[in-house]
Amino acid sequence: MNRKRMLLVVALLIVFGAVYYFYGGHSTPKLQPPLASFSSGDLTSLKTAFNSSASSVRVVVMLSPT
Repeated sequence: MNRKRMLLVVALLIVFGAVYYFYGGHSTPKLQPPLASFSSGDLTSLKTAFNSSASSVRVVVMLSPT
């Protein structure tokens, strides 16, 4: 296998891995509630989920891609 072909294979593996990571689906372990999606237009579901567990530790992390 020549050098160009090996670089192409490595690049394709990286692209495939990135696509799978972002679009491969998400699941949660047993006994954990399913993942929740929130939109910036309606945050009432976030408020409800946050306030429903008042007796436990709660953490909100907001990440930005920039």
